[in-house]
Amino acid sequence: MMLIVDMIIKEMLNRFRKENPNPTTELDYINNYTLLVAIMLSAQTTDKQVNKVTSKLFKILQSPKDTIKIGIEKLEEHISSIGLWRNKARNIVAMSQILIDKFNNTIPNNMEQLITLPGVGRKSANAFLITAFNLPMMPVDTHVFRVSNRIGIVSTNNVKTTEQELLKIIPKKDMANTHNWLVLHGRYTCKALKPRCNKCLISDLCAFNQTQNS
Repeated sequence: MMLIVDMIIKEMLNRFRKENPNPTTELDYINNYTLLVAIMLSAQTTDKQVNKVTSKLFKILQSPKDTIKIGIEKLEEHISSIGLWRNKARNIVAMSQILIDKFNNTIPNNMEQLITLPGVGRKSANAFLITAFNLPMMPVDTHVFRVSNRIGIVSTNNVKTTEQELLKIIPKKDMANTHNWLVLHGRYTCKALKPRCNKCLISDLCAFNQTQNS
């Protein structure tokens, strides 16, 4: 069974790579700090909506010191159109102060320290590390969870187990790209309610598609 899964993964990655050799996040950012802020803002909010907000916000906010200078009330005004904006504003300000006080204005490059920052959970830390440093991490959002299980390369019932299984079967050198490929595939092709199987470049490898056509 593992041999079959390995063959499917190899072919899947080859096809994704041919179509999109350099996949990356769709969040707009300027530097590592704005990347982390954008990731924090994206929780339960679309990247498109975050980019609308940050197109103006990042003109005045590009460092922890900028955030402290702006203050929580002005930050709330800038991000009030996205979900959970009050909590996100508080976390971003608190995170920025900690970066100043404990990390010399530099964002940590490891999971252990990142998840000590307010508003930064494991998924957010993973997403930051693969984008900023191309580390072999596997953030599992709703798209990665759905697509990897629907294709049949894993069979899991929660994001933590999905992450663990994908880390075992995806080559380290392809980890960051695979995350982005799965996100983009889930966002535009392998949608939750109406998957576009007729537009899918891996439909012949997909367990879900084979079940639908059996």
